[in-house]
Amino acid sequence: MTAVVLVSAGCFAQKSNVNKAKNLSAAYENPDFRGARSAIEEALEDPTTKDLANTWYVAGLVGYNEYQFYSVQAAMGTPMDEMKAGAAVSESYDYWLKADAMSQIPNEKGKVDMKIRKQIREKMLEYFQKYLLVNYGLQYYDKRNYDMAYEMFMKHFSIPELEMMQDEKIKSQIVKDTTYYTYYYYAGRMAYEAKRYDEAIAIFENMNKPEVRNVAKESDVIFANEFMYQCYVDQKDTANFVRVLQESMVRFPSESWFLQNLINYYIVSGLEQLALQYLEQAIQREPNVAQYHHIKGNLDENLGNYEAALADFDAALAIDPKLSDAMAGKGRVYYNQAVKINEEAGYIQDAKEYKKKLEEMNAMYRKSLPFFEEAHKISPETRDYMIVLKGLYYRFGMDAEYQAINDELNK
Repeated sequence: MTAVVLVSAGCFAQKSNVNKAKNLSAAYENPDFRGARSAIEEALEDPTTKDLANTWYVAGLVGYNEYQFYSVQAAMGTPMDEMKAGAAVSESYDYWLKADAMSQIPNEKGKVDMKIRKQIREKMLEYFQKYLLVNYGLQYYDKRNYDMAYEMFMKHFSIPELEMMQDEKIKSQIVKDTTYYTYYYYAGRMAYEAKRYDEAIAIFENMNKPEVRNVAKESDVIFANEFMYQCYVDQKDTANFVRVLQESMVRFPSESWFLQNLINYYIVSGLEQLALQYLEQAIQREPNVAQYHHIKGNLDENLGNYEAALADFDAALAIDPKLSDAMAGKGRVYYNQAVKINEEAGYIQDAKEYKKKLEEMNAMYRKSLPFFEEAHKISPETRDYMIVLKGLYYRFGMDAEYQAINDELNK
């Protein structure tokens, strides 16, 4: 009989701790959150109360009451400690997940008490609607703790998916609007910064879903795809970053960033024919971008399409007469042909044929000269142009010009 009395007394003591935690945290003027947590921690560890849903509910209530206290203080002019308030909200979220799960375990009569679930989901709805966990995550983001920032954001986004929130009245109050998806995009950014690439990619992929694109800001969806591309680049996943660029250039036809990066990739990879194909698409979309024509000229030249290259450079200069690289590009077409003719001349045995080749070579060098001179006038600080001009002036015995350009190079 004594043992029964002792157990009952212990159970009463721990239930008293639950009430104590609730009362200490709910005090209007001088709440004692430290004392409340000390009391509830004892109850959470004691065998007689640790398996009671109400114990875990009150554990969460301590954090909720602390957040409410800081909110009242802020309304009265006291600056809110955002980190403390956020920590309290996050703590209560964790406790309430446990409390809700326990509250749904049927009792000995097979019945479930919905009272605790109803109390919790109303408070969870408040957290969601006020973006409290997001605000806490932003505090970590400012401190560059991207892991914790991401964790807090994802707690926020988990709320609408919780089983307890599937009540129709509650669901009707959960709005996934433009602001919601802006923060959702930033959750992906935080996962990216934390190098949690798979999680970041999952978020960025979701941003492309029609139901999301119909609500989200287009700029957020575009940025999501740019960062998804970067996730794959960082992981050296070529197939997927090319896929993202290809899909995004179709999905966002007015956004040239994706097409430009795809072209750059093919150029760097030596896939010049593919680069040309996409450049032609870029020119069709934006015919008045001089740089596209200039780059196409470079590619046509590399492929030996000299007439096409000259036409490309002319098209670039028609749009931007001050595009010195396009002007030099025309000069380079003739210059490089001269170099090639000189190489061919080395294999000629016949003196007359050899002389003819040299004359052909010098004619090409002559053709290149005025274009490099014009490029130098447009961009007098570009040393590459000066170096080519120095060689040409020397070749043609243009002593005064040679000395002037040499002086410029030696400044």
